[in-house]
Amino acid sequence: MKRTTIAIASAALAAIFMTASAQAASPWGKWKRPDGSIAKVWKCGGGMCGKVIAGKGKGTVMFNGIKKKGGVWQGNMKHPSMPSFMTFNGTVKLLGNKMKVQGCAIGNSMCDAETWVRN
Repeated sequence: MKRTTIAIASAALAAIFMTASAQAASPWGKWKRPDGSIAKVWKCGGGMCGKVIAGKGKGTVMFNGIKKKGGVWQGNMKHPSMPSFMTFNGTVKLLGNKMKVQGCAIGNSMCDAETWVRN
């Protein structure tokens, strides 16, 4: 009887840890930006999309279909506080429950980055 209880408890714990690590390994979901706004990131068109859904810049599509290359996603990005016609060479890198979002302009000579935390 004790072995069965231990086996069931072990299986339940393993399932919990596997679910938690799968969520941590995925970029999909809601993320809090340093300014307090919330961005949603989802899979789209074989790539990654991200949009500010609450707070400053609400409605801004920051990236649309950027593609994964190695351990980072790369493509054109926008920034909510910049004019809508401006795009940046962007990269997104997942770091556990954090995400580094970086955009560069003028031949990668001017770059800015934010670290988002899972919300």
